[in-house]
Amino acid sequence: MSTAQPGQLTFERVFASPSLNGPVPRLAKLSPDGRFLTVLRNREDEKERYDLWAFDRDSGEWSMLVDSKKIGSGRELSEAEKMQRERSRVGSLKGIITYSWNADGMSILVPLDGDLYLAGLDGSVKRLTESEGSELNPALSPKGTYLSFVRDNRLFVGRLASEPQAITPSEGDLVHWGEAEFVAQEEMDRRNGYWWSPDETHIAVERFDESPVGVVTRAAIGASGTKTFDQRYPAAGQPNVDVALYVVSPDGASKVEVDLGSDPDVYLARVDWAPDGKTLYVQRINRLQDRLDMLKVDPATGKSSVLFSEHAADGHWINLTDGYRFLKDGSLVWRSERDGFGHLYRFANGKWQQLTKGAWVVTGLDGVDEDSHTLFFTATKDGVLAQQVYSLDYLKPREPKRLTDLAFSNGATMDGKGKSLLVSRSSPTQPTQTYLADGSGKQLAWVEQNLLDTNHPWHPYIAGQHQPEFGTIKGPDGSTLYWKMIKPDMVPGKRYPVFFSHYGGPHSQQVSKGWGGALQQAIVDQGYIWFEIDNRGSSNRGVAFEKQIYHAMGSVEVADQKAGGEYLKGLPFVDPDKIAIYGWSYGGYMTLKMLEADPGFYAVGISGAPVTKWELYDTFYTERYMGSPKTDPQDYLKSDALQDADRISDPMLLIHGLSDDNVVFENSSELIAKLQGDAVPFEMMLYPGQTHGVGGPKISVHLWHTIMSFLKSHGVTPPE
Repeated sequence: MSTAQPGQLTFERVFASPSLNGPVPRLAKLSPDGRFLTVLRNREDEKERYDLWAFDRDSGEWSMLVDSKKIGSGRELSEAEKMQRERSRVGSLKGIITYSWNADGMSILVPLDGDLYLAGLDGSVKRLTESEGSELNPALSPKGTYLSFVRDNRLFVGRLASEPQAITPSEGDLVHWGEAEFVAQEEMDRRNGYWWSPDETHIAVERFDESPVGVVTRAAIGASGTKTFDQRYPAAGQPNVDVALYVVSPDGASKVEVDLGSDPDVYLARVDWAPDGKTLYVQRINRLQDRLDMLKVDPATGKSSVLFSEHAADGHWINLTDGYRFLKDGSLVWRSERDGFGHLYRFANGKWQQLTKGAWVVTGLDGVDEDSHTLFFTATKDGVLAQQVYSLDYLKPREPKRLTDLAFSNGATMDGKGKSLLVSRSSPTQPTQTYLADGSGKQLAWVEQNLLDTNHPWHPYIAGQHQPEFGTIKGPDGSTLYWKMIKPDMVPGKRYPVFFSHYGGPHSQQVSKGWGGALQQAIVDQGYIWFEIDNRGSSNRGVAFEKQIYHAMGSVEVADQKAGGEYLKGLPFVDPDKIAIYGWSYGGYMTLKMLEADPGFYAVGISGAPVTKWELYDTFYTERYMGSPKTDPQDYLKSDALQDADRISDPMLLIHGLSDDNVVFENSSELIAKLQGDAVPFEMMLYPGQTHGVGGPKISVHLWHTIMSFLKSHGVTPPE
């Protein structure tokens, strides 16, 4: 039961509806003619459920286009669609989670509960499919002539008014057409497996064969039973799928295989058509992930040639990106880390021109206005903790022009023609706001102002909100490390416990000047200091900072987090004997490595869904940083969290979902067996039916009460 004082945040309220963040629109998109702005908006009484809304820029009015409760059947999704949602980290969402505009600007394709609907701006909704299986990766062709989707491992295509037909063969359960393989979805941020040409005459279609991939029997342990799934899981050092790419016609009558090269053990990273549809471009990355080739393909013959290659720096890897754009003039805008930082380049007539430069990184290419030859991008130019949106003339590149407010951390997307910006921003005192702007950055209309007025769910807690502080320390090697701290109400002369949250892994930045959310405040309200610090190996700091974890996971990150702990112990208001460390996924792994490296340094550790043995994790992620366990076994042995588990002497709470298909439960079961075999005491909380992101309106409450009870049972409590 909650013992919170009036105005104090409880975990019950943090995870209840409406969201304390206020309205959280998703997937804002502009209609082809730019008149309508559509978003997925969550409900006040059910924050995980989203409906489709439209804003008419002419009238200035909002209307709900599709009510997910009225239209949807509510039937259970297929296992394939559930897994796709897990890969996209939207497994907990309900209702409409994606949609796409038709080229006519008058209708929208809406997947819902495994079937497809066509929603009109007049409020009409037409059902397009009704089948037992789910229609995966649905799309309307570029001109709106065809509907396409994947079902039963085959690609289906048909004219919008007719019944789609399979245009690829049925080759059993292990051969898939038109889908992205597991590692593409989970690690490459590529969730599609087919691509329409702009003129609708061709479709590039991926085919992959899972038969070489090892089988992991995954037990999805639920509350009232256990289901087992023989999941093809490409573990580090083991075979990947056999992948091929074909160019087919919409009726399936013609099929041409694309030449992906002589080495079959490669990754199909990205596929794009030239704006005129005459050339297919394919990004191929080698198994070691230190070389990326851009292939130029003739769709008529499938013949390919290497347009250019991208090489990783020594001791680094290729970071895949969506920060590129093929332009109508035949040139390419391309993000590269070739000078040590992520910057934009233009490739034209076989020559490269660098467009941005400096000790900062471009984090995203937001859009291109080819009429005014202007690029729009997000970057850390004005500070790593608050990203801003900029514009630049790519024909006459000079100093980029900042388009957003330095008081906020910003991000943006654009319409296909690069005419309108959709800017999302937040600050430590303002939950996410979204507005529409023109190419100069001038605000045109609010999509969601999210004002903290008396009607806002967060308003009752504003007066008690504790503001974060930011600072830096020097790491063991002299690197600058950024930290964030939120202090509770403190009595002078007393010392307070620390809730030390960490992630530590690559491709992640934890410390920012954006909205932190209600959970941090709820923990601080209980009398804890919230603290986090970004270590070497984390993103947005350049190649030299990031690559120090190469073949050395669990080393420099642990040392840098300890430096954060030493800084805390030197503060007069911190109780040096009450520093609790907490992390999930890679952060859970970090908890184990930190407890093993420095017994007695931290008071307790909480490890959620940890990787404990990197040989159990997938190829594309693990081998990028660690090489192969077949060629680098000692690096794996040193980085795993099992070998030194008997060094854990501090109280430790292990948490894992029993249906986790990402960091499979075997990671924790091996750790449990090791600790028990070495008579090492520990505590454990397992969640039946929960996957990698354990949570829900009630489950999350249970999870965080469990964590707080663990802290209290070991004396990690605020002063009296």
